[in-house]
Amino acid sequence: MFQTDDEVKSSSRDSQKRTSLLWDILIALAAVICFVVAAIFPLIANAATVSPPPALTAQLAKITGEDGASGVTVMVFLRGQMLYRVDQGAIARDAELPVASASKWMAAALVMSLVDEGKLSLDEPIGKRLPEFTGGSASITLRQILSFTSGQGSLRGLVDVRQDPRMSLAESARQIAAIPLQDKPGTIFKYGSPALQVAGALAEQATGKAWSELFDERLARPLGMTHTRWADPFEPNLPLSEVHNPNLQGGMVTTADDYAKFLGMLAAGGIYQGQRILSAKAVAAMETAQTLGLPKGFAPPGVAGTKLEYALGSWCESVEPDGECRLVSSPGALGTYPWIDRRTGLYGIFFMRRRLPLVEKDIQKARWIIMQSAVPQSARP
Repeated sequence: MFQTDDEVKSSSRDSQKRTSLLWDILIALAAVICFVVAAIFPLIANAATVSPPPALTAQLAKITGEDGASGVTVMVFLRGQMLYRVDQGAIARDAELPVASASKWMAAALVMSLVDEGKLSLDEPIGKRLPEFTGGSASITLRQILSFTSGQGSLRGLVDVRQDPRMSLAESARQIAAIPLQDKPGTIFKYGSPALQVAGALAEQATGKAWSELFDERLARPLGMTHTRWADPFEPNLPLSEVHNPNLQGGMVTTADDYAKFLGMLAAGGIYQGQRILSAKAVAAMETAQTLGLPKGFAPPGVAGTKLEYALGSWCESVEPDGECRLVSSPGALGTYPWIDRRTGLYGIFFMRRRLPLVEKDIQKARWIIMQSAVPQSARP
């Protein structure tokens, strides 16, 4: 059947209208998709490249020069977005280093994942689960263990550091239980007691799994930390298959990238890439000062005489009257210094191998430079 000229023109106009309508729909759909992406991923929609401030570069040069660090990596983030990374001096991007006391933050996080599930309680006396703890020791709580107020001495004793890494965490706890208390639990802060080994024994008992397995399941795999392991500070080359009593307050080996993933999870209130790792309640508990009003019986170099408080596995460098930590950190004796600033949304890590007392002041100056340059004047506290 043949069409007349008028019918052909009408058909052509209809086709053009349909094509125009289709393009209108596609354009509208694209606009909706862009709006949704911008709403869900604001940091992507507003991403901006930030160069490290020149003053920071100069400060890092001092750390690798006058302070004697062979190299340092600095990673800085703002509300989940990496602002910049600097690798200064002789340090590989994938360097695996022991981080000493920066281990405590991750140990506390792993324990808190069990608290989240009701497998452990912060305020239950440990004597109910570990009968070898008797008398005053039986009343010690997990909260006191994680805040170094359990009365079990300090780092001076080196009790856990001297233990055989080949024995079990349960045996480690039994040996610690046999040592008389130095103080009544909950009455004094003494940094670095062997108590974290007891927390590890409680975690293993509550789950029937080894610490390394728990760490892999609950933190390492969900966060993509593929270069992090627990070892022994004095026998770093001992095969991991033989390490059953890892030093939980100082035995972690990791990379700057891996530790930054952990910080990102905490900074986001316990969420990493859309997956809930810790509850918001657990993160809040970890960032609540536990030592307000308590005498400080022992603190590491650089802390004595300051107004710092201790939370659960980390330091409160700035704290509100109600105990809420606004600037949280967990520096290690070998120079690694991770931190989160809740006031501005900034967080980051200084990653190196150099004794902390030799670099601590310059690290803090570098962090001040970061904070001043990254956050607009109007947004500063």
